Amino acid sequence: MLCLKGVCKQFGAIVAVDDLTLEVRPGEVFGLLGPNGAGKTTTVSMAVGVLAPDRGVVEVGGGSPVDPAVRQRIGLAPQALALYDELSGEENTLFFGKLAGLNGSRLRERVDWALEFVGLTDRRASRAKTYSGGMKRRLNLAVALVHDPQLLLLDEPTVGVDPQSRNAIFERILDLKRQGKTIVYTTHYMEEAQRLCDRVAIVDRGRLLALDKVDQLIAEHGGKSVVTVEQADGEFSITTDDPLAELVRLQREKELKRFRVDRPDLERVFLNLTGRNLRD
Repeated sequence: MLCLKGVCKQFGAIVAVDDLTLEVRPGEVFGLLGPNGAGKTTTVSMAVGVLAPDRGVVEVGGGSPVDPAVRQRIGLAPQALALYDELSGEENTLFFGKLAGLNGSRLRERVDWALEFVGLTDRRASRAKTYSGGMKRRLNLAVALVHDPQLLLLDEPTVGVDPQSRNAIFERILDLKRQGKTIVYTTHYMEEAQRLCDRVAIVDRGRLLALDKVDQLIAEHGGKSVVTVEQADGEFSITTDDPLAELVRLQREKELKRFRVDRPDLERVFLNLTGRNLRD
């Protein structure tokens, strides 16, 4: 559904995307993870045809995202909210539906569906500037979906939202997957990617570091489990491939007061691959 082949993009001396090659399969939720400045938003901008790559090829369903007919198959919910504060939720959705080529009864049907889908029907007549942060994020999703795209790109869709809105967005994404939509989900929240994504690509400084299913990434890059135990003579930690066997061995030697097992997860994979230094 989305294919990037050797894609590069540079802004002056800054290399934002560096020889990036990946494929997003039809019907999957594909996670694009990376620290701030890793090139995620630049990659999304090239995928929708807003930016042209300096080198390489970007294809959506075998066509160029610059082609208007191809672009109609794409929905984008950008990290920076793409809404008009003085328009109501309904007016925003109508406007973006018209931009995508909808009109008449089909436009009205899709606007009603989109607002219902994101849970904003009862606030459709309210101006967007009166919406909470979570409501604006949901409206951002509605205007991305109103024209019924096959490919949906969500760039940090839960930034600054409350837990209830975040959970509602998760549920909508899983609903879209069940409908057969293809979704590219960029985030730096590991728990979101682990919950939602079929496959995950980890990028840093514009380069692809790893791409696989979450379980495979953890097995290959997560490292060992850490067992922390407290005994009568103090607390200590042991790194092991088999935490249960290690606990049995320790229990035989001396009674355990308490213990904790920290298994590798996607966050550890991310830190192992991208480092632990602060990013600004």
